[in-house]
Amino acid sequence: MPNVPAATVVFTTYNQPAWLEKVLLGFAAQSRLDFEVIVADDGSGEETRATIERLRPGLPYPVLHLWQPDRGFRKCEALNRAIVASNADYLIFTDGDCIPRRDFVATHLRLREPGRFLSGGYHKLPMDTSRAIGAQDIASGRCFDVRWLRERGMRASRRDLKLSVGPRLGWLLDLVSPARASWNGHGASGWKHDLLAVNGFDERMRYGGQDREFGERLANAGVRGKRIRHRTVALHLDHPRGYATAESIAFNRQLRAQTRRSRRTWTEHGIEKRLEPATLPPQLAFSPSSAS
Repeated sequence: MPNVPAATVVFTTYNQPAWLEKVLLGFAAQSRLDFEVIVADDGSGEETRATIERLRPGLPYPVLHLWQPDRGFRKCEALNRAIVASNADYLIFTDGDCIPRRDFVATHLRLREPGRFLSGGYHKLPMDTSRAIGAQDIASGRCFDVRWLRERGMRASRRDLKLSVGPRLGWLLDLVSPARASWNGHGASGWKHDLLAVNGFDERMRYGGQDREFGERLANAGVRGKRIRHRTVALHLDHPRGYATAESIAFNRQLRAQTRRSRRTWTEHGIEKRLEPATLPPQLAFSPSSAS
């Protein structure tokens, strides 16, 4: 295949076009641009489609808008469709509310290893700060400056260190961090063949921790996580969490406990159950050539 991308960047979205625009602009400001983006859309309305259409001509990478009908929270199904549709051998996952720092893609590609997945980090912002970030702030990178963020409502925290450390100190902090190298939906990456070997995401999973179960099956299959949370940073924009319920979180914890207890690697509720690969409704298919 000509011009195979070095990576496919995947993230989901659902009726957050303003946040989606900031994320797409964040990827336009990357130091490496040899990647494609798949927007795995869990049923958004017309405004999301229009936002992608408006931005597409100015984006320096191809974008595929992979839409599915709105039938409730089906993030894992949207992610599985994106895995099937991806063209690269290496996939980088984030969220549609996370603005990547300019070295986000380059760092994931530089640190990738056979038989490992990478576990990245994020920096959560309050709503006022999230709204204050504009296109020029993203293009210049100043939205990652701690002082700039504090002037716009972000409270001081020891976690601010993630925004200011260089690669060497970041490596050391990742080395000594007690945090588990879990699959984090806001910033994780892995080899496509490893993701397919565990049959992708379990589509039974509901809102709250659904990404972690995927990483636990990868680990059971011998694909261990590697912490890079101090070396890959994304700004997590605030948003409502309407799908977060005690019932959904309890259900997910039960499935995760089963995965850990049984050491299972494969889910019967993932990609391979499909009789046909993911398809695009013609009116929602966006290809790089359509921008010309």
